[in-house]
Amino acid sequence: MSIKAAIAEQERERMPKAVKMTTVYFCQNCGYESSKWLGQCPGCREWNTMVEENINQAAVKNQGGRIQRTTQKATPSILAAISIEEEPKVLTHIKELDRVLGGGIVQGSLILVGGDPGIGKSTLLLQMCRELSLEDRKVLYISGEESLVQIKMRADRIGSFRQSMLLLCETNLDTISEVIREKKPEVVVIDSIQTMYNEAVSAAPGSVSQVRESTAILLQLAKGLGISIFIVGHVTKEGTVAGPRVLEHMVDTVLYFEGDRHASYRILRGVKNRFGSTNEIGVFEMREEGLVEVANPSEYMLNGRPENASGSVVSCAMEGTRPLLMEIQALVCHSNFGIPRRQTTGTDFNRVNLLMAVLEKRCGIQLADCDAYVNITGGIKVQEPAIDLAIVMAVLSSFRNRPVNPKLIAFGEVGLSGEVRSVSMATQRVAEAKKLGFEVCVMPASCIPVKEKEVDGMKIIGVRNLQEAVDALFYS
Repeated sequence: MSIKAAIAEQERERMPKAVKMTTVYFCQNCGYESSKWLGQCPGCREWNTMVEENINQAAVKNQGGRIQRTTQKATPSILAAISIEEEPKVLTHIKELDRVLGGGIVQGSLILVGGDPGIGKSTLLLQMCRELSLEDRKVLYISGEESLVQIKMRADRIGSFRQSMLLLCETNLDTISEVIREKKPEVVVIDSIQTMYNEAVSAAPGSVSQVRESTAILLQLAKGLGISIFIVGHVTKEGTVAGPRVLEHMVDTVLYFEGDRHASYRILRGVKNRFGSTNEIGVFEMREEGLVEVANPSEYMLNGRPENASGSVVSCAMEGTRPLLMEIQALVCHSNFGIPRRQTTGTDFNRVNLLMAVLEKRCGIQLADCDAYVNITGGIKVQEPAIDLAIVMAVLSSFRNRPVNPKLIAFGEVGLSGEVRSVSMATQRVAEAKKLGFEVCVMPASCIPVKEKEVDGMKIIGVRNLQEAVDALFYS
């Protein structure tokens, strides 16, 4: 080989090699990976969920080449020999948040907080950081969407912070990991996961692969260093966290912040919780100084209730261990069209149609030519069948244009045969109603030992079917 050819060969070796990119399709619902586009995902059987992303093939090979098999044998442990030492939970001193978390923050947990834009996710987490900093706990708030000045302006409206509260504006996960390992905070807030990126993944921030890999890195930091990490996730138009569905399986707790951004109420609901119940909710009110806890949600939901108005009945639903009283309103009027209009707010549309069909069949109430509108005031969404009896009573009250006793409360599940079936935790529901001044309670007869009796000055009426409930509605 000539000297010129040898020099040219050395120059070619010194030149950076072209990055080979390959196209991969990911399922937004379950994270299934495929080399070609598919109309239906083979993993979760959902349609039109595959998205295209470009992956650095060399980076994938390098990551795969680092995996080495160890010669150590894995030995299983005896279940009876494992000792359980429950670690104390860190209280945030926000009672509604502690209730949903299951009593506080568990050390080394990864918590996902989702919600619509502007609902108050960042405000809630910033208030949590303030309460923790007042106890001199080191907290690190990492933002990829706001600058330090913007966070400072929002923090000044909430209150004063101590020196243990640290701020960082960064989106590179390598830099974030170094800061977390160096500062070793007790609690870290990532706002938001869609803005973070890992340099090893060539996809754009917010893509399926970036969100999945970024969460995996944060999961390793939380479990390895024993740091509790809160990550904020944007939601799609369906109301679920944007990104692959596997994201919710990776974290320990999934919280959703719900409510109308134009209203003052906010509801924090636990969808998944490895350290507590998933039925608890926290109720907040948005004010100028931030989110304020609502100590008595039942009284808050019934605020502004009309007097002597037809179509208004109060019911009680259980949210975890908390009884929640709410007003159910119905408006029934004759339709001018061939097909009547039905609309619901806060409850299942099909469930209301089913109850109206039972009312028409079992009680002889002709509703086929009537428009019907059912609304649960306060903006809360309830799917519990215990409010069936109150919905039927509200529809009947509006149809006959006769107001219901304002001191009456009703709950119970209604079956297709018109029977009123029992519900759980009836004693707690009655106690909550009595605390707010209600005098008459219409409930399933199977929940009480006798058909009708009086408990601590409150009249209890047990009903077995809709006809008995109709009699109790206007003659109690």
